[in-house]
Amino acid sequence: MKLSAGLTAVISGGASGLGAATARRLANAGVTVALFDLNAEAGEALAAELGGSFHRVDVSNAASVATGFAAVGAVHIMVNCAGVAPAAKTVSRGAAHDADLFAKVVGINLIGSFNCASQAAAIMSKQDPISDDGERGVIVNTASVAAFEGQVGQVAYGASKGGVAAMTLPMARDLADKGIRVCAIAPGLFLTPMLEGLPQEVQDSLGSQVPFPSRLGKPSEFADLVAHIAENSMLNGEVIRLDGAIRMSPR
Repeated sequence: MKLSAGLTAVISGGASGLGAATARRLANAGVTVALFDLNAEAGEALAAELGGSFHRVDVSNAASVATGFAAVGAVHIMVNCAGVAPAAKTVSRGAAHDADLFAKVVGINLIGSFNCASQAAAIMSKQDPISDDGERGVIVNTASVAAFEGQVGQVAYGASKGGVAAMTLPMARDLADKGIRVCAIAPGLFLTPMLEGLPQEVQDSLGSQVPFPSRLGKPSEFADLVAHIAENSMLNGEVIRLDGAIRMSPR
């Protein structure tokens, strides 16, 4: 598809970080953006800046997601960026990993991505094609290098992102006859709000672990890849690492 006016993109986790950068990139191309997030203050401010809309949505709750989509209407691009990354070991100081915390991480990162992707696809499948290929929409999920090299303390996060990576191909196959593509991006170390809160020397140390370029990724680079996936119709069913060739060590 060609990014342009007349298209609508929904970005979960769109109020900050990778989601906000993606919203800006798509809006700059003329796409109408709708932000799903729980942070109403930041989401409403960004939506106003971009001429889009904000919807307070809990992605882990299917009914909340449905309410958000009902308010948006047509959807051509769905980008799943909502996520959490608490650190907890399988066993710590003799205690098992908190089961509720594990379920929360999976509920937001994996089930939340599924809720938004599946409901977006249902809407897309009823829309008219927007390209000569018969394309009706594209879904971009956010995995992580932790899906492949989860570190100490990332058992819940790695499991959730591994699930996102694993559902990419079957979802793309499910939706192929409907003209809907599905890809996932697996970012490495990116300058998200979580890392921005670290001291500069810690940020520099993390960035130096990346083979090339030896720095933290920029959210705009993630957003550029989302835009390319949307416009390159042969990208389908693929998990794309965006990580400067880093392979994470255990710690």
